[in-house]
Amino acid sequence: MTISQFVHELATAVPPPHCLNPYSGERPFTNQRRHNLQTYLELMAQQRPKLLLIGEAPGYRGCRLTGIPFVSPHILAGLGKRFQQANNPFQPATEWPHIQREASTTIVWRTIGDWQPLPLLWNIFPFHPHQPGQPQSNRTPTTSEIALGRPFLTELHQLFPQTNLVAVGKKASAGLAKMGMQHTAVRHPSHGGARQFQAALQKLNDA
Repeated sequence: MTISQFVHELATAVPPPHCLNPYSGERPFTNQRRHNLQTYLELMAQQRPKLLLIGEAPGYRGCRLTGIPFVSPHILAGLGKRFQQANNPFQPATEWPHIQREASTTIVWRTIGDWQPLPLLWNIFPFHPHQPGQPQSNRTPTTSEIALGRPFLTELHQLFPQTNLVAVGKKASAGLAKMGMQHTAVRHPSHGGARQFQAALQKLNDA
């Protein structure tokens, strides 16, 4: 499978109720997100990352808008520089322009921003779970929803076979354990976990 095929497969998947597939359809915003994800994965392939960080699900302030896990519109604006690109190859997230930042993504990039290679970022459930009728909200994905993310995670790991899996938070770790996928778990950076997250991740990167 190629990166292009992976993005197409993700874009044509039908999510469960009260979940949004950020990559599906032919609206301008979804085109931007598909472009951003494919560009990100292609640039990451050039870097040959050694870690694959796996979060829980896209948040409405981050991946739901940009198409890239753990990337808010604010982070997206400078993401090209992280890959030593003279011109930013990513398209701006303009669907909800009043939203620019997400706390967890800020902590993640404060930790990994200068690493070479960068770790690859993903979510165990690749669609945005939200409260019914409230697209600008987040909710924890259910066990059955998380199980739907397994094929995409497996295919992504096949595209980046040299990476070691790192679960960010208990929900991602529990999901990977149920999938029988060997991994290391680190504290999620939210709710006071920033220092523990940064220390554990730095230790893994230095190993």
